[in-house]
This record gives sequence, structure tokens and C-alpha cells, in this order.
Amino acid sequence: MNPNLNLLQPYPFQRLRDLFKGITPNPAFQPINLSIGEPKHETPQLIKNALVNNLSGLANYPTTIGAIELRSTISDWISRRYQIPALNPEKAILPVTGSREALFAFAQVIIDQTKPDPIVISPNPFYQIYEGAAFLAGATPYFLNTLPHQDPTYNHVMDFSSVPTEVLARTQLVYVCSPGNPSGKVMSLEQWRTVFSLSDQYGFVIAADECYSEIYFDEASPPLGALQAAHLLGRDYKNLVVFSSLSKRSNVPGMRSGFVAGDEKIIESFTLYRTYHGCAMNPAVQAASIAAWNDEAHVIENRRLYAAKFKDVTPLLTKVLDVAIPDAAFYLWAKINDPSISDTDFAVRLYRDLNITVLPGSFLAREAHGVNPGKSFIRMALVASYDECIEAAHRINTHF
Repeated sequence: MNPNLNLLQPYPFQRLRDLFKGITPNPAFQPINLSIGEPKHETPQLIKNALVNNLSGLANYPTTIGAIELRSTISDWISRRYQIPALNPEKAILPVTGSREALFAFAQVIIDQTKPDPIVISPNPFYQIYEGAAFLAGATPYFLNTLPHQDPTYNHVMDFSSVPTEVLARTQLVYVCSPGNPSGKVMSLEQWRTVFSLSDQYGFVIAADECYSEIYFDEASPPLGALQAAHLLGRDYKNLVVFSSLSKRSNVPGMRSGFVAGDEKIIESFTLYRTYHGCAMNPAVQAASIAAWNDEAHVIENRRLYAAKFKDVTPLLTKVLDVAIPDAAFYLWAKINDPSISDTDFAVRLYRDLNITVLPGSFLAREAHGVNPGKSFIRMALVASYDECIEAAHRINTHF
């Protein structure tokens, strides 16, 4: 067996199940689950129709690179969304079966084990796929804590000035998540400038996880993307690959559809890897994906539903939690006001007393540089219905 499997830690939701083992939630309340970031809004009918109308595609083996119509559609969407010149759909874009598997597989392509002690830099707290991808590629994760800061510019941001030069010299891959999970923080142009400059200096590849890019609250100010930042800074896309997905944008997490785009040389190598990896997208899913990427009306409605929840839920929680509406994404990253209550204890109380499930922040982070940056936080995914989210906030407000 691969000995690196022994380095993998239990997934946060397994830890949550272990935490709740033997606890009976209060039967006086209907259960409300805010722990997992699984979209619950209705899948748009136009996507369902496209999927059903193209089931004949199941009779064909899909190609790794996907249909040119899908890649062209994605290129057009990127150009519209980020106001940048269209990427070459033949060379710069690759459909993937959800961003999760692509984020994991990417490290297996990038990490060069012939070089001593490769490092993968990850935000902390983080999406646990980054850590597992690093370990199984034979690299060591370096966790860059994203902590609260009095200056909102630096609040929950990856501060690369704190990374020792000897670590940067061994770094081969950096995972950046913007909008961030769990903080909802969006990287600024100047912050991207710093990452790009370090990539130029040290030669590492940037994996920009943008799966939450379409969940934001001001239609006039969509989050800045990595390709967009590079374009605004007059750069090409060398050593930059972005990962995006329809799961959150279009409420189709079960469809497993996303894309990677950016550096053409890296995309070429990733395509070669995936030819052997065997993750070609179902032809019917490709057709449904084309319909989804071509339509913005359902995405605007999706954002409206989330905006209403965040607007009305957040004020109800401030007595108990230090919380504010994030830049983007569908999480509230909330600090517990009472320092005597740990994040795990808080989660247990919510589950036991109020039948509400949230995720302790410490489960999303690692102890690094003397601190677990998720400690004393909880992550609440406002994916349930408006009424359920409001009900959960009222229960918390009145109980504590």
C-alpha cells in the first residue's frame, strides 16, 4: 500500500459524526443542517431538460478533452464574466468532473519528486483536498494561517510575507481559494500581484480554486478572478490555472461538472495525465453543462436567494457570534463571542439542544505556527431554505 495514505486525516464530516456519537438531538425541534456546503436550491429546469434530451450520448465513450462546443462555451463564459480576451478552447481549457477531483489530481501532475522536499502551500483553514493532494503527490503541506485582522484588507488573507524564503524555494504548488472557504474573503488585485511576483521568483504553480466565484451579493461588483487579475496586471497566464464548477453556481453538485483553464503548457500536461486517469465527462452532462454556462438568469436568481438569507440571518446572530456578511460564497465564518465555549462544545450544544448542525472551525484547520486558526469559529452553510435558516438563527439567538 502507498505509505502516504497513512498521512491522511479523517475528513471534517467524519470528525463531526464522531463528535456527535451517542448524542441525541432535541426532538422538540426539526433538524436543520448547516454543516455541509451542498447547494439545496432547485436545479434549473433548462439544465434538467438538456440532460434528459441528450441521454443518447450515453452510447458513446467521452473524450478526455470534451466536446469543442463545451470548451468554446466555457471560453466565452470566462471572457464575458471576467472581461478578458477569450482563451483558446483547444489549448487553454479542459472540462473536469467537478473541481474537487481536478484539484486533487492537479498536484499529482505538478509535483516533481526528483527535487528534494517539495512543498505545497495551502491556506489554513482550508479545503481538505489540498492537504490530501499534497501528501499523495509526495509533497509536504505548508499551512499559511488566515487569521482575523483589525485592518479588513488583511482579514483572513494569505500573508506570504510570513513564509520563510527557504520554504518558498522548495514550493512547487500554491493553492489559493478566492472567494475563500470558509471565510468568504476575495483576493484583491494587490494580493494577486504579490502571489504572481513570488511565482515568477520561485517558479511555483498557482492553483486558483474559484468554485464560489458566482455566489456574491452585489450584482455590480462580482469577485475578481485570478485570470482577470493577471490580465489587469498585464501578465500572461504562465504557471496559473483556475478551477471552477457548476455545482454552486447552478445548483448541480451531483452532475460533477467544472473546468480548468489557464497556462496552456500545464493544461497540455494535465490533459495527458487525465487521459490515463479516466475522468472524461459524460456526454449528456456535457450538453447540460453547455446549457448552464450559456444562461445567467438562473444564476442571478440563485444569488438573490442567498443574499436574502445572509441579509436577514446575520443580524440575528450577533448577540452570540461575531459575524458579518462575507465578500462572497455561502458560508458564515463566525467567531463564538463567549471565549469559555470551544467551537466543538458550541457545535455539540447546537446539535443536542437545538437540533442544528454546524461545523466546528478547528475541524477545517491544522495546528500551524503555534495556533489552530479555526479554533473558536464555526462554519455555517446557509444552504437550507430561507425559513430554515431564519429558524436556526432564532433558536441560537434565544438559547444562548
